[in-house]
Order: sequence, then structure tokens, then C-alpha cells
Amino acid sequence: MAFVTIAGEPGCRTEEVARLTAQLLRFELVTESMLRERIARHFGSENAIPEKAWSAAVTSILARIGLEAPVVVCVPDAEMLFPDLPPVLRVQLVASEARRTGALMIEHRLDRAAARHLLGQIERHQRLTRKKRFGRAYLAASAYDVTVSLDNLDGAHVATLLEAAARARGVADAGKLAEATEAQLQFQARMQLAQHGITPAGYVALKKKIFANPSEEIFANLLDFYRIHWEYEPKSFPIQFDAEGKVTEAFTPDFYLPEFDLYVELTTMKQAHVTRKNHKVRMLRSLYPHINVQVFYQKDFQNLIFKHGLSGRTVEV
Repeated sequence: MAFVTIAGEPGCRTEEVARLTAQLLRFELVTESMLRERIARHFGSENAIPEKAWSAAVTSILARIGLEAPVVVCVPDAEMLFPDLPPVLRVQLVASEARRTGALMIEHRLDRAAARHLLGQIERHQRLTRKKRFGRAYLAASAYDVTVSLDNLDGAHVATLLEAAARARGVADAGKLAEATEAQLQFQARMQLAQHGITPAGYVALKKKIFANPSEEIFANLLDFYRIHWEYEPKSFPIQFDAEGKVTEAFTPDFYLPEFDLYVELTTMKQAHVTRKNHKVRMLRSLYPHINVQVFYQKDFQNLIFKHGLSGRTVEV
């Protein structure tokens, strides 16, 4: 796996440096505008992702791109992604206020006062966005591996420095993202997205259902991500009878997955709930031995995905 994230203070011409760095390293370049287009394509709108789910959506998209080529990411806050997956090179570009104000004057054809005002607006917006996404407005210096000042260097010089840093760190030679790593990243990202009620564009099944609890909707969202057809509470099975043979209790599993001929009863970590549901499942299996039913924890769904090789069966991003 190889990712270089390049973040810059407003007015640092960060995208120019990222483009030159990507060319030197022969990496794929992902910019903020490209990422917005991918989000819109995958989720139906670039505004479909709330800020708290931003990192999961972006991780999913970048991981898919990383399968094809190592990536230079020029997207604000991308340095917060992939914290446990070395080698990743996280770069911050800085410059004096005068230098950054001058760059905005040229880029937007503003006088100095207007450019300084715009600079303040952009900085406030970035802090507010980071606060919404990660719960903090400022990042410590340790969030970056390399910090470079542009006051006395042009973009080409900085790109050469970053190429050397990437080679020294082993990022330049790390290659594409391994399929197993990408599958794990996708599962974790999709779990987070499902918790926010986010599904791929074009999926409308959830709109027609009223779930008994949030965990069921999350599970249905995950099934949609992996293109697994599901039915919600399609059938009840009598499991207890009185002396006259009348049904006194029935068990309705939460989901049926036709592809696997599997009934699924979701559970939480609360032992009382687990014990009660396991008892009902045992009764169901005893009375209906031909019925395939299982109590599902999160890890059970993950095992289902990887056991049957479904990790790649997702909507293209």
C-alpha cells in the first residue's frame, strides 16, 4: 500500500505541489474536485455524506483507487485517514501570511485587504469542517511526517523533496494496496456508513421498511452495500404449543437471505438478549431441522462476506 497525503494552508498552491509530486513518483493523483465527483457518483450527491461520515466514505473511495495504483491525495483532512496502515507519508505545506495572501491576490484578482479577508474565511471554514469531521479544529504537528515551508521554495523544489521523503520512508516502493487489506478497509468503512443510514446510489429498499431497532437498519444497509438480496421478517415459525396444540409462541427471524437460504436473527452484546435469542433459535432448529438459521453478531456478517468471497461485490466507486 502507498499513499501520500498533501495538505496545505490556504494560499499554498497545494494542488500544484501534489500534481508535480504525483508525476515524479508516478502515482495516481486524487484532488478534492475528483473526490467530490466520486462521492456524487457513488452516493447520488456530494452532499449525501454528513461530515461525521466523511472519513468512512473517503476511505472507501481511496481504498478502491489504491487497488489500481499508489495514490497522492490532495484533499483537506486526508492526513487523518489510514492511521494504522504504514507506509503512508503525510505532508503539510506552510507559508507566511504575506506569501499566502499574495497567492490569493493573484489567483482571485483581489486587492490585499480582500485577499486577507478571504484567507481568514477559508481558514475558519477549514477549522469548522475539521471540528465536525473529527471533533477537533486543530491538528498537532505530530499529525504530519513532513512539514515544508514554501516561502523560499517553488512547487518543483518541494515536489523533489517530497519524492525523496517518499523513497526514504519506503512509500515509493510499496506499490498498490493488497486486496485483503482493501477488503478489510471497505468492510470497516461500510459499517460506519451504514450506522449513518448511508447506502449506495440507486438502493431504495430501505425506504419501504420500518425496522424494529436501529441495528436492523444498519444490517440492511450493509447488505445493500454488498448487493445481497434480503427480506425483512418474511416468516414466523410456531415454536411453542399448548396442550390442545394451539400456538402459544412464534419466532420471526429478522432477515432472510435467499442467496444463502439463511435466516438471520440479529443480536447485541447484552447477554440477556443473546441467551433468549439463542434459546429460540435452538427450539426452531429442533422443530424445523431443515431451516438454516443463525444468530448474527457483527463478526458473523464479516465472516459471511469474506468466506463467500463477496468483499469485491460492491458498487463501483
